[in-house]
Amino acid sequence: MATIHEKILLVEGDEDKRVIPELVEANGLAWGDRPKDRIVHIKSCGGVEQLIDKAALNTELKASGLKILGMIVDADEAPEARWQSIRNALLDRFPEIPSELPGTGLISTNTSNIKVGVWMMPDNRQRGMLETFFEFLLPETEAALWDHAKQSCLQAATHGAAYRQPHTDKANIHTWLAWQNPPGRQLHQAVKERILNPSSAKATIFMDWFRELYEVS
Repeated sequence: MATIHEKILLVEGDEDKRVIPELVEANGLAWGDRPKDRIVHIKSCGGVEQLIDKAALNTELKASGLKILGMIVDADEAPEARWQSIRNALLDRFPEIPSELPGTGLISTNTSNIKVGVWMMPDNRQRGMLETFFEFLLPETEAALWDHAKQSCLQAATHGAAYRQPHTDKANIHTWLAWQNPPGRQLHQAVKERILNPSSAKATIFMDWFRELYEVS
């Protein structure tokens, strides 16, 4: 018999699936070590198009026992267009969804008493992605090194570095992480080990959304 999950969080990929639980735990909520103890069942969708596909979302929303469905997606280069794609996919079941994504993230409940939530990385407003959000978690003492990391990436691009422009934020933060102690930590490790600051102002806004959506404190 398939396991019934009352609370589900959809994310784009495996990096998100690793880092979100660490961010939640770093802010004082126990994620749960065993599947049956986890406060949320997190699912990697293998990309944003699969996550916001209307048919796929309808399947999730019709699942037996579901009470809360959350989504974390990247704004990428066109935040308004990305939000409209998400809104269009949900509008039939959640007709009260606003035309503009709230800056604090979306939380909406429909007539079937199903709650849906959307957080668009980095902050529901700007262009960017998961890695852009984690720029907000950089310690203040690292400002000079962060500027140097960004300049180094720009210089590397002029010397043939193959990363694409839309992935600049990824290149920047992983360059900065390469210079930490220990060097080259992944995002989820950097949060767990407090190389990044999980209680920054932007992280607090995200956690407020997460707590309200999933009714945890």
